[in-house]
Amino acid sequence: MPVVLNLNVIPESTKCAQGLPLMEFDVVKRLKYERDVSTALEYFKSVADSRAFKHTTITYQTMIEKLGKKNQMDAVQYLLQQMKLEGLACSEEIFVSVINSYARMGSAEQALKTFYRIQDLGSQPTVKIYNHLLDALLKENRFNMIIPIYNNMKKDGLEPNVFTYNMLIKGLCQNGRVDAARKLLREMMNKGQCPDVVSYTTIVSELCQVGQLDEARELTKSVAPSVPAYNALIHGMCGEFRMREAFCLIDEMSIKGMCPNVITYTTIINALCKKGDVKVSLGVLAQMFVRGCCPNILTFTSLMKGYLDEGRVSEAVDVWNQMHQEGCMANIIAYNVLIHGLCRNGNMNKAMVVFEEMERKSYIPNNKTYGALIDGFSKVGDLEGAAMMWNKMLNSGCKPNVVIYTCMVDVLCRSCMLDQAQHLIRTMFEDNCPPNTITFNTLIKGLCDSGRTAEALTILHEMKRQRCTPSSRTYNELIDGLYKEGKMKEVSQLVNEMLENRVDFSLVTYNTIICALARNNRIKEALLLVGKMIIRGIAPDFVTFNPIIHAYCKEGKLRLAAEFVGRMASENCCRDAFTYTTLISGLCGQERLEDSVVCLVKMVNEGISPNVATWNVMVRSVFEKVGFSTAICSLDDLLGKTLIHKEFDGF
Repeated sequence: MPVVLNLNVIPESTKCAQGLPLMEFDVVKRLKYERDVSTALEYFKSVADSRAFKHTTITYQTMIEKLGKKNQMDAVQYLLQQMKLEGLACSEEIFVSVINSYARMGSAEQALKTFYRIQDLGSQPTVKIYNHLLDALLKENRFNMIIPIYNNMKKDGLEPNVFTYNMLIKGLCQNGRVDAARKLLREMMNKGQCPDVVSYTTIVSELCQVGQLDEARELTKSVAPSVPAYNALIHGMCGEFRMREAFCLIDEMSIKGMCPNVITYTTIINALCKKGDVKVSLGVLAQMFVRGCCPNILTFTSLMKGYLDEGRVSEAVDVWNQMHQEGCMANIIAYNVLIHGLCRNGNMNKAMVVFEEMERKSYIPNNKTYGALIDGFSKVGDLEGAAMMWNKMLNSGCKPNVVIYTCMVDVLCRSCMLDQAQHLIRTMFEDNCPPNTITFNTLIKGLCDSGRTAEALTILHEMKRQRCTPSSRTYNELIDGLYKEGKMKEVSQLVNEMLENRVDFSLVTYNTIICALARNNRIKEALLLVGKMIIRGIAPDFVTFNPIIHAYCKEGKLRLAAEFVGRMASENCCRDAFTYTTLISGLCGQERLEDSVVCLVKMVNEGISPNVATWNVMVRSVFEKVGFSTAICSLDDLLGKTLIHKEFDGF
């Protein structure tokens, strides 16, 4: 309290004329229009000391509100105590002001403590005070305190109003108790309180959030129609891509005399773009214009993102230009979406042009801006560009987050600067920004690709020591790297570790292990693993079968290899050039040229183009059999005969 009590000498201009009484209006006006809160407090004290004026509830309220806006709550508490000593009761407005000040500071507990002093300060709780207290608690999601306060309110004989019920409904919905919120809605109506737009919209939004779209739909039918409630329902439908129903809701709004607004249309456009239906979203945009509804920045940003996701950069830039032509000014989010999309599509030159325009227009780049550019440079292998953006970011005072650090680790690994990548990870710990699983996975991949699997295993142990849980991808990278170095013992150890730690085996995990087993002629074990993955609901792909087909061909078991090629069709698994080239190579190795040509024709009929390896195998086989001079003619003759018999039944 010394700060409040020990005041400097009051300037003459702040003192009242000797002997002339001050009016409440004059004091309130002076306090309100004084910009400096310290000067206002000095004036407040000088007025009291002058004996020309006795402070009233209104002057105390004015000073308390001013102090509260500057978060000087100790001074506020002092003034509340002074009011008590002077016998002035705190008004409803003063309590509301104090509670709101604490809420703004994120100190709902202090607001609650002040509320409990309400009678000590000569006042009584009111519905309005309770409402603001509930709102303060709700902002910090202190749900465990909200219900007791509501019960106290009823004990005090105060009837909740619409605002009270709306806050309670919001609190229940925030905590996943939508059924209790609906029960409260019925209680509200039974007590003669008519629910408003906020009441219904809150419940509709929560029902959509938890996937109860049909219940939300029924609720909107049973109440007075409102645009916000319909928008919440449309948002829920779009979240599950139930676009036909979303369009029906727009028609229903029009029938009921409601005009869909920019939020309605933007929600649908955003969902269509996410779904990949950019063409349809343009039709919705046209409908907006026809109905006189102007798109906003979010509308254009959604369209732009939709085009960028499809790799249609020029159309995205056209949307960007149209946005400016419509008088819709870009914001940092729009700039970030465009820069991120350009970087993801490898158009780094255009991304840098947009970045420079952004700086010229005084938009301050943030982590997402720098992260997108660094990641973009990383993906195209431009270490110099990534380093330039890194340095620019640090010079601007923007602190890197774990995503940006990971992007830099990635570009260093791609540039074979693995020691520098490891040093950067150590820097992350020093910067109080510890690496996550993706960061470690990036380094492990770089080490394994460079044949430094021993160091990669060390990184795995470091992950565990730092309590960073290895993922399926962590083990996949290690297993693949160890397999390439022929370290099958370590591969087995990692597989067992995955089983012990209950790490989910992904398709990539199974394929990596199957490939390792097949290449080491452990076909039976590979087949057992194929069976396990099918039992677990993971469908094999051509990467699964190709190593097994290759292993059978290498052992000369062509019938089994051909059966697997046929099995791929029954498993709805597409075959590729490697599948057929492997089988053709095996057939040519046994001088079964006609069968190999049958296989080649089958390959072409499936729309798979033979590659250089395929033709090399065929030509070499024919050349070894008949000599170079007749090789091409013989191959042409074989193809001609085989085209008459296109059926491929195995061997």
